[in-house]
Amino acid sequence: AAFVGAHHCRAPSPTAPERFLFWMSWNYVVSAHKPTNVSHAVVGRFTAPDQLNLIISKCTRLEVHSIDNEGMLQPVLDVPLYGRIATMELWKPEGEKQDMLFVSTERYQFCILAYDPATNDIITKAKGDVSDRTGRPADCGQIGIVEPQCKLIGLHLYDGLFKVIPAVPGGGLRAEAFNIRLEELQVIDIVFLHKYPKPTLALLYQDSKLLCHLKTYELLVRDKDLGDGPWAQMNLESGASSLIALPFGGVLVLGEQSITYHSGSAFKTIPIEFAAFKAYGKVDADGTRWLLGDHQGWLRVLVLDIEPSRQEVVNLSIEKLGRTSQASCISYLTAGAVFLGSCFGDSQLLRLSEEANDDGSYLSELDRWDNLGPITDFVVIDSERQGQGQVITCSGAHRDGSLRIVRNGIGINEQARVDLPGIKGMWSIKRHSPHQPTILVLSFVSETRMLAMQEEDELAEIELPGFDSDAPTLLCAPISNHAVAQVTPRALRLIDSNSMTLIDEWIPPSGVTISMACVQSSYLLLATAGKTLRLFTSDGASLTKLSESSTSHEVSCVALHALTNPNAMETDEQPDKTSGPKTLYAAAGLWTSLSVQLLAVPSLNVVHTEPLGLEVIPRSLLFTRADGIDFLLCALGDGQLMSFVMNENSPPDGAPMADVAATADGVSLTDRKVVTLGTQPITLVPFRSGSTTQVFACSDRPTVVHATSGRLLYSNVNLKSTSHMTPFESEALPDCLAIASEDALLIGTIDEIQKLHIVKMALDEQPRRLCHIEAERVLVVLTVHNEWSPAGDETETNFVKVFDDQTLEALGQYALLPVESGCSLLSIKFESEPNRPTFLVVGTAFVLDEPEPTSGRLLVFELQERKLELRCETRTKGAVYSLEAFNGQLLAGVNNKLQLYSWATMAAASSHGLVLRHEHCGHILVLYIQTRGDFILVGDLMKSIALLQFTSTGELTELARDFNAHWMTAVAFLDDDNYLGAENGLNLFVARKNAEAATDDERIRMEVVGEFHLGEFVNRFRRGSLTMQAECGTAPLPTLLYGTVNGVLGILASLPQTQFNFLSKVQTSMVKVIKGVGGLSHREFRSFCNDRKTVEATGFIDGDLIEQFLSLDANKQSEVCVDLDVTVDELTRKIEELARLH
Repeated sequence: AAFVGAHHCRAPSPTAPERFLFWMSWNYVVSAHKPTNVSHAVVGRFTAPDQLNLIISKCTRLEVHSIDNEGMLQPVLDVPLYGRIATMELWKPEGEKQDMLFVSTERYQFCILAYDPATNDIITKAKGDVSDRTGRPADCGQIGIVEPQCKLIGLHLYDGLFKVIPAVPGGGLRAEAFNIRLEELQVIDIVFLHKYPKPTLALLYQDSKLLCHLKTYELLVRDKDLGDGPWAQMNLESGASSLIALPFGGVLVLGEQSITYHSGSAFKTIPIEFAAFKAYGKVDADGTRWLLGDHQGWLRVLVLDIEPSRQEVVNLSIEKLGRTSQASCISYLTAGAVFLGSCFGDSQLLRLSEEANDDGSYLSELDRWDNLGPITDFVVIDSERQGQGQVITCSGAHRDGSLRIVRNGIGINEQARVDLPGIKGMWSIKRHSPHQPTILVLSFVSETRMLAMQEEDELAEIELPGFDSDAPTLLCAPISNHAVAQVTPRALRLIDSNSMTLIDEWIPPSGVTISMACVQSSYLLLATAGKTLRLFTSDGASLTKLSESSTSHEVSCVALHALTNPNAMETDEQPDKTSGPKTLYAAAGLWTSLSVQLLAVPSLNVVHTEPLGLEVIPRSLLFTRADGIDFLLCALGDGQLMSFVMNENSPPDGAPMADVAATADGVSLTDRKVVTLGTQPITLVPFRSGSTTQVFACSDRPTVVHATSGRLLYSNVNLKSTSHMTPFESEALPDCLAIASEDALLIGTIDEIQKLHIVKMALDEQPRRLCHIEAERVLVVLTVHNEWSPAGDETETNFVKVFDDQTLEALGQYALLPVESGCSLLSIKFESEPNRPTFLVVGTAFVLDEPEPTSGRLLVFELQERKLELRCETRTKGAVYSLEAFNGQLLAGVNNKLQLYSWATMAAASSHGLVLRHEHCGHILVLYIQTRGDFILVGDLMKSIALLQFTSTGELTELARDFNAHWMTAVAFLDDDNYLGAENGLNLFVARKNAEAATDDERIRMEVVGEFHLGEFVNRFRRGSLTMQAECGTAPLPTLLYGTVNGVLGILASLPQTQFNFLSKVQTSMVKVIKGVGGLSHREFRSFCNDRKTVEATGFIDGDLIEQFLSLDANKQSEVCVDLDVTVDELTRKIEELARLH
């Protein structure tokens, strides 16, 4: 151990050798999808004495929800913690009106948290460290319990020790905790008993003969010792797993075949069918009904009959309610609503019913939250060939197993499609009269056509008398009350929205054509050839020209917007007292000057000119309001989108609002930002999604622009190039969008506006490995199906299953032999048969009663018409843990050997088979293999990583090795010289080949050039990205995706050194400004830590921390920038570019 520590590289100091700095690895790590598995949940009055809350733990995050009278949840807070939550309990000392929260972490730190309504944030009431220098971590995991009167907190962290944190009057905790030694070394569960004058423990433990016993102790705080308890019960059921302390006294013991009540003076037990209980939750405050969740997802209710005078249980009964995800925590809310959190499946909000439904279940699902964890494997594919990856994961465990398709952006669910090329513009019009279909107005090069949904739910062409069908339409929109404006190059037409007949018309002077138009309320702005703007208004019965103005250059786009002035005083005459007085502005984009002008309405006087500063023409303008902020969006001809915040200055005291717009300082544009959405001109269209207005940016990469916390966000739409969009709905197609492309018209609904979208395909069994065969458009999955007998015996069957990669339709399967387990999966093209289709190779192990498998198989399949056909099988002398293609040959990790196989004609037959060419020994278990050119990276069970090379003589030779004793969970190449590893201490590290060393001894020893505590168990790295790199606005960054047990999908990007150095300063400044919840330290949390050493993080930037900058208020953002030579706007732009990596 001393030798390992001596040679291991630590953080560079100013005196470190220059070559070490040159070798440093610069990486940016960020979560694209936050942890989703729920480990703990409690219900209490956390945010207010009269508000019931659900508090959820998701590994390194805390979520607080409010509960309404019907049991529905509304999110209140979602905060990160610098630690992995191990235990979580409510803490409400005597005299407190609200509950507080006790949390301990896996690194033995604890804190008491409370809610501050003034800041809507969590504050720390107490914190501490309860780690011991010596002690073996408890096999059953950490247990944290709170004494019923909140006089102390007990923790079982190490075998043979019970940690006590006493409380002081007023609810605080003493500065020092103390240990009490336990005779019982194999503790299963501990609880505090109710109705005893002194703190009393009930302890469930296992002896050396694996027999279970129940014992009670009296906790003597002054003596710091345990005294004999009031009772004990020896020789319980061997499958006993949990204790439930009852509010009226006594304890329940949950076993696999029985449930037992003990109180010392009373004993009652009932037999049950086999069930391994994983979670329980109290329904009634008096503790007479409990919900129990087992390993197969069955939810049961346990009812206790109590004898009132003695307050003892006289009978127990249990009943199945229905099937759910496998529960990790159960919390009864109110009004029959139950939250069920899961580590292995989706978390659910359920309603208990008194009567069974058609399926015999007493449960109905109210809501569901996707859980990607545990991600055992994933692939990155571009199924639509748009250059944007989507991830398909093996998620869940046991019967909650599923395939999840995760994509960045927003999906359009197609409802109808019409082949209709050449659409140049598109608008939807609602008639004023009820039960009339919505009209879709389509503009073409030389005509306008109208479509409407007919009674047969078919979209058919119609004729409308008031429309000019023989000219292209520039704009068609409602104006004023019950009227529609149609603008063509030759006229402005006012049409009755009920009869669709012409009401009024304005025709431009001879020789003048209309080039564009926009509408806002009762105003309509026209731009005509000759640099002229004309403003009209309508009362629904006629058109009135208000003003006319000339511009300095040709107009390229126009927009109108009513800007609310929050600084102005409201008057009694204003009908809308909530929105404040409004001033109407117009915006015009100009060709030659490449600028945007703001004009007052109705005068059309120029009040502000904004040079764009780019040699690109503005092509579309749109005003929009989000989160109380007015934005001006300016789309450019090269696919870029500019955004500005509009600020209207307050008028002098007593000055009328109309005078504000007449002055050059009446309005200003600030907070300019530029993002790249695509490469072609953009058209901006507003639409409603739920209760908010979003913006659809039509281009070669369609995007939805939306806002969160006053910040604009951009989500890709999973469509190919779009030219126009308009909201469209009918009785047959409600809440739809009509979207035009070069050759078709599509009508569909849009997904919820969010960053990542997840589609689930339930398997009802656990997926372990998968691969994508692009040529066949199929996914191949290794699955494990478990069956349980009534006696609790488990039967496991492994399958190789084939699915369509688009529809996820099952195409076929192949069952492995009994006791044969699928371990690895690979699609490969062999160099000996380059013209043959891709082969599928499956590596297996025969799981017998032995320490390590001594036999397995390599199965080679060929897909014929997308069906599996076995071509050959090869027996191996061990488990085939990993497979990788290598220059047309096959690498296999078989127990402690790395073996190289080729596909060749067998001597005894004309058929092909696998032939072992070479093998390399010297490993413990070869669990992971990655290749790059002639280099091979091996991840070992215990011996970290090794780099091998395939030489010209056909041998596998070891070039370098990391001599640290890391237990690997995943490996990847960063480049030819840098190698990424994840180990079971939840850390990442980068090792570098020391090719420039002077001696062979130094060359074979890898240098560790980066270390970081991720806090997540990584199962897989894959090369790829969730976004198109061109959208990041910078040169493409090499990126890796990783998947974890807690459902995290993360990105690791390799940065240039200058960018890394800058972000390091940002990270340092962020740590000063953002204080960790519970007083937990960011530096300590991100320090590389395992059983052998702890060192500060180097070579990695915490992207989750960096991107929190975007959600800070303006004051804190300015505080972050104090020590940085950069403005808030510049830093925001840089971080937004990084955020667009995911």
